[in-house]
Amino acid sequence: MLDVGRHPNIKLLAYSEVEKVEGEEGAFKVTIRRKARYVDEDKCTGCGACKEKCPTVVPDAFNEGLGTRKAIYSLFAQGIPSTHTIDPAHCRQLNGKKCGICAKTCQAKAVNFDQKDRVVEIDVASIIIAAGYDVFDPSRISEYHYRDLPNVVTAIEFERLLSASGPTGGHLDRPSDRAFEAELAELGKKVEKAQKALEKYEEKYGASSSDFIMKYRSGDYGDDADKAKWAEKFEEFLPMHESLEAMKDKASGFSVAKRLAFVQCVGSRDFRFYPFCSGYCCMHSIKEAIIAHEHGPETTSTIFGMDIRAVGKGFEEYKIRGGNHSNITYVRGRVAEITEGQNHNPVITYEDTRERKVKSQEFDMVILATACAPTKGIIELSGKLGVELDKYNFIKTSPISPVDTSVPGVFVCGCAQAPMDVPESVAQASSAAARAAEIAFHYYSEKEKAVAC
Repeated sequence: MLDVGRHPNIKLLAYSEVEKVEGEEGAFKVTIRRKARYVDEDKCTGCGACKEKCPTVVPDAFNEGLGTRKAIYSLFAQGIPSTHTIDPAHCRQLNGKKCGICAKTCQAKAVNFDQKDRVVEIDVASIIIAAGYDVFDPSRISEYHYRDLPNVVTAIEFERLLSASGPTGGHLDRPSDRAFEAELAELGKKVEKAQKALEKYEEKYGASSSDFIMKYRSGDYGDDADKAKWAEKFEEFLPMHESLEAMKDKASGFSVAKRLAFVQCVGSRDFRFYPFCSGYCCMHSIKEAIIAHEHGPETTSTIFGMDIRAVGKGFEEYKIRGGNHSNITYVRGRVAEITEGQNHNPVITYEDTRERKVKSQEFDMVILATACAPTKGIIELSGKLGVELDKYNFIKTSPISPVDTSVPGVFVCGCAQAPMDVPESVAQASSAAARAAEIAFHYYSEKEKAVAC
């Protein structure tokens, strides 16, 4: 990625959207809207001082809402270009409130609240669509209770939990435990605030609150209004303090998730949603299970699937290695339902198709291997480019020309064309680049000949 950012023949138009495409093969005119970052890319050094001082905290979409970011942010570490962006939906300054702390903090003077969207036009000979994909929303499968059960997560959410740059620093803290700890921290702030209010009374009257309340309950202070207020605050403080101590005691017993379950084909190979196989899910689950075992050798993983489709060179050996060395158990069976047991532990009910029995098993966390779905903006983008979509809304191509779309000069690669794993995506990207370069070379050569004549 760094090489791309430094290459003299590559111009990156990040944080931009295609608005219109006109012309034909060899002579396309593309209209692009470059959205306002409210940060000057040429001035920003990516130091991050602005986001450290920003007072507005919002859910972090890159971490699937499991963590938080500031209103001024970089989408992820080491992104290209190395710059920041202000979120206009949450920035106080852009919503008419007084703030501007990021502008005051930025020594490079890169923050510009008056920046506007810019529309640019570029002339190109060929186009490659690499729009990626979205993941299937598992809440559509009601029996899995995603969003209802805190410790049922998607594969991409689990990936962020495993990542060293993720919200937990790579520790497999369960979402239910993290939510409890956030509640504990909030209560701790309230108790601390109440404690400071009591300390003012203790300093004023030279007595501890516990000694005072005993005398107050005995009627020693009569109708003293100030003492009555002190007593009221202490009575409010007591249950909060007791609750805080009980929560601390409970949180001390929390541990990382050690019993993991991976549920395959969530939304894929399912005639209710997507009948096709998503291709990469089996290997992704095995990889995540192996990494989880590397993080904690006591971690065990159970992968539930109709079958494991290890399609690729070395993939079957990788699967076997995971079973032999990473505490992975492969269960042939379809998961019927996920419910909640004690301590927010998910319980999986499934049919073991080898033994032909219905079984239940409890885990610390369940990971749903969600289907590869066409990206949400692909219908609009295909309309602008004039390319056809297949019945699932992936870019339509010919079996004998898998990167050529229905429009000459427009090519496709990766999961915009169909679900596929990383090696296949990379190979297809090289193929699409070669086809696009072939078109560009031909037309620019013809243009140079015409000029020479």
